[in-house]
Amino acid sequence: MTTTTTPDLSAIGTKHRALWASGDYPAVAADLIPDLGPTLVEAAGVAAGQRVLDIGAGTGNAAIPAALTGADVVASDLTPELLAAGERIAAERGARLQWVEADAHALPFETGEFDTVLSCVGIMFAPFHDRSSAELLRVCRPGGTIGLLSWTPEGFVGRLFATMKPFAPAPPPGASPAPLWGSEDHLRTLFGDGVRELRAERRTTTFAVSDSPEAFREWWKQNYGPTIAVYRSLDAERAAELDASFLRMLEETRSDGTWEAEFLLVTAVRA
Repeated sequence: MTTTTTPDLSAIGTKHRALWASGDYPAVAADLIPDLGPTLVEAAGVAAGQRVLDIGAGTGNAAIPAALTGADVVASDLTPELLAAGERIAAERGARLQWVEADAHALPFETGEFDTVLSCVGIMFAPFHDRSSAELLRVCRPGGTIGLLSWTPEGFVGRLFATMKPFAPAPPPGASPAPLWGSEDHLRTLFGDGVRELRAERRTTTFAVSDSPEAFREWWKQNYGPTIAVYRSLDAERAAELDASFLRMLEETRSDGTWEAEFLLVTAVRA
């Protein structure tokens, strides 16, 4: 007889808040991926008058450009430090929207409350994909739009996580790798008959923070929460081993002094 362990979402959420509050995610959003939010907003056809939810909004990479269309936007995220930074950025850009602390596994919104539900490299990091995808579907009204932008398993960020995996602490039982959200087959399995007209397109964005593999490795170690968390779990010898593996990955993936990062852009209609 097998037993199923119910994950302690509160404890897991506490760890994830600390992870994403470490480093400097506002710098990641501003310096590394500033174009991704507007790309998703355009693809999803966000427009004035729509009620829009951004799940895993971080500092508002998608939520702020969505609000600037005139849509009624709620930016939700597990990490209050990121929401506070997003509020400041929104004020600077003249965007008005609501900021709500929320776990993607249990969203505090009504069923069918939103015309459009977005997530730009956000919901993919909620470890229990069945739960988070079910919540995403629940809060989107029938006939509404779902827009997702996720790193692919084969692209730069997928390779980064694969490089760190042998050094990282074991994930919670039942958790799924984040880059699976960048697999069209995985999303079709998650959403099933909950969506129709699912369209998926692979695109790339350029990471041009530094042209030096060594400097770019240090940038990730200083700014990106998941990378910081892995290094903090290691002793000096294991950290040096990860340094070497990380550097090899960066040297293998560099092209003309930059790095191309592949993502999957998905739109679908809620059934």
